[in-house]
Amino acid sequence: MRAPLAAISRIVLAAAGLAVIGYGIHGLVTMARATHPPQAARWLIGGILVHDLVIVPVTAATGLLLIRFVRAPYRAVVQGALLVSAAVALASLPLWRGYGGSPDNPTVNPLPYGRNLAIVLGAVWAGAAALIAVRMMRARRARGAPPDPS
Repeated sequence: MRAPLAAISRIVLAAAGLAVIGYGIHGLVTMARATHPPQAARWLIGGILVHDLVIVPVTAATGLLLIRFVRAPYRAVVQGALLVSAAVALASLPLWRGYGGSPDNPTVNPLPYGRNLAIVLGAVWAGAAALIAVRMMRARRARGAPPDPS
């Protein structure tokens, strides 16, 4: 019973995704004056190239380093913290790099975004360190516990 439901869900989600992509392409082409299709194509091609030539190799190398230097019980925590850190840093890149601001209007980007990013990343890694510490204590307790008589 589960397999047909999963297959139907996959088909429905794929159809919805294709419909959204079609709607986006339709808007891109029919509103060319507002959307600038050549510029959108450059961004699309650039994104694909950055993904394939930078992000994938860096992710693979990071995974190899984690396998080599981080023990298995803690590896998932470090991977999660790295993933969240990368996503937050990338999403806030225009802000902490100061893009879009104007020197004559300081209210456009009024906050110290670099500092705020450091605070968020510090919180992410503090949470990861706390989770690793909890896992370490549980592992020590499990090793020191007497065998279960049952």
